Amino acid sequence: MTQILRRSLRLALMVVAPILALALALASAGAGRAQDAAQPPPPIATAPSETPPAPPPPAQTAPRPPGVEVTTLAAPDAFTTPGRDTGLPATLWRGASAKTVKAVLPLLATKTLSPAGAALARRVLATGAPGPAGIGDDPGVVAARAEALLVQGDPRAAAAILSRAPGIDRNADLAHAAAESALLAGDDARACTVAQGLGSGRDDVYWLRLRTYCQALAGHTDQAQLTFDLAQTQARDPVFGRLMSAKISGVGNPGAASLRNGLDLALSRSLGLDVDAGKPAPEVAAALSKGDPEPPTFDPAAFGPDIAPAVQQIVDGKPVTYGAFMSVMNGIANTPKAPNRAASAALLIMALGDLSAANASDQLEDWAVPEGRAPVGRNIALDAAADRKLAGEAALLALWACADAGPAGPAIGDRIRIVRALHLVGLEPEARAFALEGLLSLK
Repeated sequence: MTQILRRSLRLALMVVAPILALALALASAGAGRAQDAAQPPPPIATAPSETPPAPPPPAQTAPRPPGVEVTTLAAPDAFTTPGRDTGLPATLWRGASAKTVKAVLPLLATKTLSPAGAALARRVLATGAPGPAGIGDDPGVVAARAEALLVQGDPRAAAAILSRAPGIDRNADLAHAAAESALLAGDDARACTVAQGLGSGRDDVYWLRLRTYCQALAGHTDQAQLTFDLAQTQARDPVFGRLMSAKISGVGNPGAASLRNGLDLALSRSLGLDVDAGKPAPEVAAALSKGDPEPPTFDPAAFGPDIAPAVQQIVDGKPVTYGAFMSVMNGIANTPKAPNRAASAALLIMALGDLSAANASDQLEDWAVPEGRAPVGRNIALDAAADRKLAGEAALLALWACADAGPAGPAIGDRIRIVRALHLVGLEPEARAFALEGLLSLK
């Protein structure tokens, strides 16, 4: 049995061994072919070239785009929104005092100024420019700015500012300005919407009167009568009473139109009264006119012959010549009984330019021009603003004197200082208007 097994094993080895040898040979041949394939082909000989090829040009590098400068815009404030294009720069309020703004704006919202003063107020307050440091977006300042523009005769600029003012429903002053501007523009529906949406101060007499008007417009006569009685109990107004009684009842004679404010104008219009017959407040007059308000105009023929040459040059926007100035100077010697007039005229003209020099300085101490009424400290502040070229601050301080003076305009001493300041800060049309207004007032 053992021998049989051994013989079988030898036979198996004899069969398997050649097969294994053949497999090993085939595997070795395949590996050699793979190695040959991995080797790079031998180089191909080329004929030598007489001129070596030029190196490739350097890659062109695209120019880098210029850096983008990022500017952080200031947050909108009480003066950023423009009322109209005034031609004044965005630096108008540079260096101006927030304290001065808050002192002057309420005065401009309640006082009637001279024509030159009103024109100055309209131009600077309608300008869209970053406000003085510390003002921010105070809704009270926005309201005072808009009210001042209304009172000084520019309701369109006020409406433009109020159209972008936030928080009208939360601030009674802002809402009052918005309602009045709407009434002046003939937009009664807008005014009634403002009155209805107001959340604070709605029980003040103005809002009671406006709600009376709105209820009467809507045909709610019973409600209108109740609100009217409440308004008259709180603050009796005979003019409003006369007009509103006729509006609610639909009978009786309402009398003449009243043009004191936007509500009176709207009520008079609704009654069909002649609004062109009465004497309107400045804001009402501006609303009844067409287009933007115009600066004051002056007829040279209305001035005295001794100052007429200088007046003509001022009206024409030209520098006052030395000859025109000397005609005024000669008037000083020729009018011994009225030296103040000639001296005042000469100083007003001198304040507009550089005629102060050689030939007049030795006589200045003899020119008896009365002092103004503005406090000394305010005068010093105005002079300092002029010397530092702070246009907005100089304008506000000038308007402060105008508000204190009223419709007649500032006293001659204050006016001379105002003309000089406005001239130095570049508000030349306004400086000339103040000078001409002052020259016209001299007797």
